[in-house]
Amino acid sequence: MLAFDIHSPEEEIHFPLYQEKEVRVFVKRDDMIHPYISGNKWRKLKYPLEEARLTNKTILVTFGGAWSNHLLATACAGAKFRFQTVGFVRGEEVQNPVLALCKLFGMQLYFIGRESYKNKPSVFEKHFGHRDDAYFIDEGGYGEKGALGVKDLLEEIQGIYNHCFCACGTGTTLAGLALGNSAMQLHGIPVLKGGEFIYEELRKLHADPLQVILHLDYHFGGYAKSNIELQNFIQAFCQQTGIMIEPTYTGKLYYALHDLISKDYFAKGSKILTIHTGGLTGLLGYL
Repeated sequence: MLAFDIHSPEEEIHFPLYQEKEVRVFVKRDDMIHPYISGNKWRKLKYPLEEARLTNKTILVTFGGAWSNHLLATACAGAKFRFQTVGFVRGEEVQNPVLALCKLFGMQLYFIGRESYKNKPSVFEKHFGHRDDAYFIDEGGYGEKGALGVKDLLEEIQGIYNHCFCACGTGTTLAGLALGNSAMQLHGIPVLKGGEFIYEELRKLHADPLQVILHLDYHFGGYAKSNIELQNFIQAFCQQTGIMIEPTYTGKLYYALHDLISKDYFAKGSKILTIHTGGLTGLLGYL
């Protein structure tokens, strides 16, 4: 078995707005799990890596964009748990700090066209189908095993909360929360345009979409898109709390939560848990 026993702390965030609206906001600090295998990436890799080890796979093959936190997490996890790693990167060949860190951890990178990238199982089969020792991990850790890893998070929660919020990319994190949740109202903040697709992803991952409310108006133009309003909010949040967030996922999460609180979305006395899903190396793309 792999050494994946982790428990991230919960802490309360204080803002004048929260006091004014008589709500309390807490954060599950999954960003503190590991510097590079961070947040939900650690949780989504847990069961795939255990299965890879149990089935005698030695090569982890996965996918992501040029600034992918998932690629970096997989590269680091491979080094930590003694797997070789291969990353297929969407688009033309580029160099950046995230990919440089992937290489530092030993990941072999291949750049493929966006059209070919759409069919990831086909790419895996073409390049590694003849290898019995290669293990496929979908982009972002998407899949049932990834969701089960996130589900474990609920066993760690110490407080009693009315609501739980997380940012959504593939929907795997939200699905994992839905699989194990019975007490909280779950909320997802899609970071892509057209985030309604996440309801269907929840069904595919055997989670009940009726448990979930998606707030679809906080994508700021689409994946990895930002503007000065979001950037100013992130700076104010970091200065006020000492907790780092970034524009792709967690910045949009906390901006959405603040906006909903300001509009009296929550009943007075509500206790709200947010999941800090890590991915802070995404800041490198903005710096």
